[in-house]
Amino acid sequence: MTTRDTGQAFEHAARAHLERAGLSAIASNVGYRFGELDLVMREGDAIAFIEVRYRRDARFGGAPLSVTAAKRRRIAQAASAWLAAHPSEARRPCRFDVVAISGTPQQPQIEWIRGAFTLDDLG
Repeated sequence: MTTRDTGQAFEHAARAHLERAGLSAIASNVGYRFGELDLVMREGDAIAFIEVRYRRDARFGGAPLSVTAAKRRRIAQAASAWLAAHPSEARRPCRFDVVAISGTPQQPQIEWIRGAFTLDDLG
């Protein structure tokens, strides 16, 4: 399995997990020159920009800590560009979530962190 295949398998697992929790997918793997949105989903009236992170184990802080300040800024820039391209969605409340995954594609351990960061956190 290639790194890309592994990433796609974990993104699929994250999406399925979130859909079971009641979110609905709007877009996935939306790329801009400055960053990418792994998943864009709706929960009720809110838009959730989801970063999916996989780490085999928790050494060095695991998946949640791998979303650095620079990565958060790139996600926020991509979210801003996505909202500019979808003005009808821009009036909705938005949040940034992280789905941290460890384990294997066959038995993923999923931690969903709602509101993992805000624009105020970016300084």
